Amino acid sequence: MNAARPSARLRIKPLYRLQWEEAQQAFVLLFPEGMIKLNDAAGQILKRCDGTLDVDGMVADLEAQFTGSDLRQDVLEFLEVAHERGWIEET
Repeated sequence: MNAARPSARLRIKPLYRLQWEEAQQAFVLLFPEGMIKLNDAAGQILKRCDGTLDVDGMVADLEAQFTGSDLRQDVLEFLEVAHERGWIEET
């Protein structure tokens, strides 16, 4: 699977749960064996991996939130890494 395919609709795999962790002041990805603390960019991207937006829609939404930014390449690269690590899947 190519997670960066423009029409792909992605979601976080059921084994994982994304949440804001107040104590960490960061998004974290929880799973049975532990927790991954995410930087803000990773958290913002994964927050949009809920199966409702395709990759193009996620990029557009992020670029609208962070105006003046061309984020496409960064988002695509992160999605590939997240897929390789088994965090996300296509719906």
